[in-house]
Amino acid sequence: MIENIKKVLKNKNFLSLTANLSVAVFGFLSFLLLTRTLSKDAFGEWVLFITAANFLEMLRFGITRTAIIRFLSGAVGEERKKLIGSNWLIGLIVSALIAVIILAARFVFPALTESSSYRLFFIWYPLLAFLNLPFNNALSVLQADQDFTKVLIIRIIQTSTFVFFLVFNLFIFKYPLVTIVVVYLAIQLITSLFAMLKQWDGLKFIGKASAETNKTILNFGKYTTGTLIGSNLLKSSDTFILGISTFMGSTGVALYSVPLKLTEIIEIPLRSFMSTAYPMMSKASINKNMEEFKKIYYTYAGAITYLLLPVAIIGFIFAEEFVIILGGYKYIYTADIFRIFAIYGLLLPIDRFTGVALDSLNRPRKNFFKVIWMASANILGDIFVIFVALKYVLGISLVAFIFETGIRFGNLFPAAAQFSFYFTLQGVALVTILMTIVGMLVGYSYLRKEIDVHLRSVFTEGLAFYISYIKKLRNKDVQSSQNGL
Repeated sequence: MIENIKKVLKNKNFLSLTANLSVAVFGFLSFLLLTRTLSKDAFGEWVLFITAANFLEMLRFGITRTAIIRFLSGAVGEERKKLIGSNWLIGLIVSALIAVIILAARFVFPALTESSSYRLFFIWYPLLAFLNLPFNNALSVLQADQDFTKVLIIRIIQTSTFVFFLVFNLFIFKYPLVTIVVVYLAIQLITSLFAMLKQWDGLKFIGKASAETNKTILNFGKYTTGTLIGSNLLKSSDTFILGISTFMGSTGVALYSVPLKLTEIIEIPLRSFMSTAYPMMSKASINKNMEEFKKIYYTYAGAITYLLLPVAIIGFIFAEEFVIILGGYKYIYTADIFRIFAIYGLLLPIDRFTGVALDSLNRPRKNFFKVIWMASANILGDIFVIFVALKYVLGISLVAFIFETGIRFGNLFPAAAQFSFYFTLQGVALVTILMTIVGMLVGYSYLRKEIDVHLRSVFTEGLAFYISYIKKLRNKDVQSSQNGL
């Protein structure tokens, strides 16, 4: 029994899931604490700061992370050192360029830091870009090595410290939003210093970077960067477009962010298994073992789809309860948005693992175009819902209230506006489902051109995985009882 527990605790999938689960749990706690610490407008500004920062993180680490994970999985000796050195050098240069561009934008457009909802981002991100670079480089190398124990340590330091501060801030300090941002930056620095002291980040190899390894990473990264940026836009574009809408604004961002955050319940196992599947599929691709490659693709995509089914059902049924727990009663009207996201979650495994498969086959260009199709569908859909359909919804709402209620005329406009507000947010969420379906169809068609895969095998192999696992457990129980006799 003890040996089985030890084996589970050392399992790569378990450690990856634990790392992602810890990030999600502390992320939920910080989200919960912030919704109760800040007003809706202030919380909306925080969401815009984090969303914009995460978007640029995709640009910075999209260039290197996916490439490093792929090429380090088969690299040894001096080649490994060169790749890690190039990872650092490219990351440092890209961070500096982004910081300069943002500082220049602040100088040319001073209103960005005065009255804009994005002011926190333009003030603080140039500093954040350098503070979190070392520990992010460490995460890239450790994921390539599938050393998820160290990944877990870094993630816990980064996320738990911020949660502890927020607890004290809620009950004792009562610091404003700007102070919260400063403490957040300080924690990024502490996490990076820890990774550097442990020498997990590979800074000592920066002098080993060569023109050849730089080119290798950049050639692969030019597509994976676009893919990751596009992937981030699939969700963050909702927030960005809501943020620039005069009708929705930071309040709309705050309301939408609660059900959006709850989708991480669905995405936790998905991200975890993607972290372990990608190096395995890359290795199978490099070794020309296509049957093993297809087996991994089918099993992971199918098994996670079945795993998410009960999660989605529970989320759909208890949407109000989940929203209240995370955001409080003032966000309860966003429960129907979370129900829409629960349906969206069931479509994610096939879409995401198809993208992972294309990258593993060294076809990042095709994965990039897949994401471009998805991002385009999402952005165009959001623009239509927020800036076009909203006008008609508001008009229809006014007419409905006039004919169906006897309230004073002065109350019609606020009532109709509130209805239109939440209807629009639901429309934005529905666009997310449409965008995911587009991604599934485009990605699957690209993958079929590269390798002979069949969609039905995703479901049969996923089911076979659980049947096989249950049989193994039964056999162990039988052996244990026989040994006991």
